[in-house]
Amino acid sequence: MNNEQLERMSHGTGFIAALDQSGGSTPGALTRYGIPRESYSDEEMPTLIHEMRSRIITNPRFSSEHILAAILFEDTVDREIEGIGSARYLWEKKHIVPFLKTDKGLAEEANGVQLMKPMSDFNMFIDKGLQKGVFGTKMRSVIHLANPTGIAAVVDQQFEFGEQILKAGLVPILEPEVDVKSSEKEAAESLLRDSLASHLDQLGHDDMVILKLTLPEQNDLYVPLMKHRNVIRVAALSGGYSREESTERLARNHGMIASFSRALTEGLEVTMSDDEFTAALERSIEQIYEASIT
Repeated sequence: MNNEQLERMSHGTGFIAALDQSGGSTPGALTRYGIPRESYSDEEMPTLIHEMRSRIITNPRFSSEHILAAILFEDTVDREIEGIGSARYLWEKKHIVPFLKTDKGLAEEANGVQLMKPMSDFNMFIDKGLQKGVFGTKMRSVIHLANPTGIAAVVDQQFEFGEQILKAGLVPILEPEVDVKSSEKEAAESLLRDSLASHLDQLGHDDMVILKLTLPEQNDLYVPLMKHRNVIRVAALSGGYSREESTERLARNHGMIASFSRALTEGLEVTMSDDEFTAALERSIEQIYEASIT
């Protein structure tokens, strides 16, 4: 584990940029960026999204002044930015801590939740992360209903993989997302908080994790988790909320920092001039940063 990166994640000021759209979410991201689905083939899609991510990452406003870390998709980690591996570029050129998204998407819903799909090549992801120079990994599952059995299964699975990541010397971002459209969102969040606390209590003293959670209905619901000895940070996902609503909710949850994807890139368009792009990105980063330091 890189101690300088651990110090930055533990005590630095800023937020986590989620630039890890997968194959399923990439078309939507490109459409919002101004590239319609019918204008490119499946084979061209990874290059287009990498160009978008590279434009963001290389922008002077995308800096360690406001951004602690960035989560990257596997394809991005396999590619280069300005002749340097993407993860190493983030740290060496920007002093931004790199993470790798490792899950393979979601299984079918059962017991009100969607677990992560089986990951038979999980060790390959860990090896790749170590080779490419990432600090940690991120895995996402989704909770739709306040079903105790389903929520327990989600948290069990998150920690099962999280412990493998810890043994490899990496830091896991555990992301049991509660669907923002859930009719039982508040009750599900309370069950999730208690289940997470129970699992955290079972970790070894030096096993440090980051939690990435949906912005809760009850303000400051996750403060007890932030104070846990095994938690580096509690980050918030935007979950489909607009940037305006995401930052308003985040500002009411003291100590949480953003880990936004859609809300971060909202308003960025491929046809913008460099100056226009920089100005739009700066507005987004400033708004998210201010909400992350409450």
